[in-house]
Amino acid sequence: MKIIGSLTSPFVRKVRIVMAEKKIDAELVVENVWDASSTIAEFNPLSKVPCLLMDDGGAMFDSRVIAEYIDTLSPVGKLIPNTGRERAAVKTWEALADGVIDAGILVRLEKTFRDESEQSSKWLNRQMAKVNKGLETMANGLGTAKWCHGNQFSLADITVGCALGWLELRFPNLDWKTQHPNLREHFERLSQRPSFIQTIPPVA
Repeated sequence: MKIIGSLTSPFVRKVRIVMAEKKIDAELVVENVWDASSTIAEFNPLSKVPCLLMDDGGAMFDSRVIAEYIDTLSPVGKLIPNTGRERAAVKTWEALADGVIDAGILVRLEKTFRDESEQSSKWLNRQMAKVNKGLETMANGLGTAKWCHGNQFSLADITVGCALGWLELRFPNLDWKTQHPNLREHFERLSQRPSFIQTIPPVA
């Protein structure tokens, strides 16, 4: 298998961490989807990463779909409960963390591709409100617990860790570590795992 993705994408990082935790190898094919020469659309018509290329030539995209599929490939370190309320709870954590990233990406795109005079402060404020409310909800959900859900490491922790790591990279002035010390402590604990260390994004 191969993963098409970038080194800085939090969604690609999520999939790479899932694969590392599950002890499953896949070659990373680095792709810049913003480059005019990008061929990502040949595999994902939405031109987004990550995209998982299977050995039989098939392609799978969207980090949530890929992460769920990878978790079924090995019984090692089950990351998503099989059924019921427990499964829904972990997937809700994933949706929350992904939503924080999505809002942050929209802010970056607005500031990157529009001149300052064309940027909508109302739009930017709306997206940053989602980021801040999402962080508050994560902090409240985590409380004093060691893990986001239940008594073991799961996909919930991976997605939250990827979201926090991406905010640290792209929004260094966002003071979430002071505002939510429990998230800071959780992020520091996650950052010590080999899977997180192996996938630290480059600063550039």
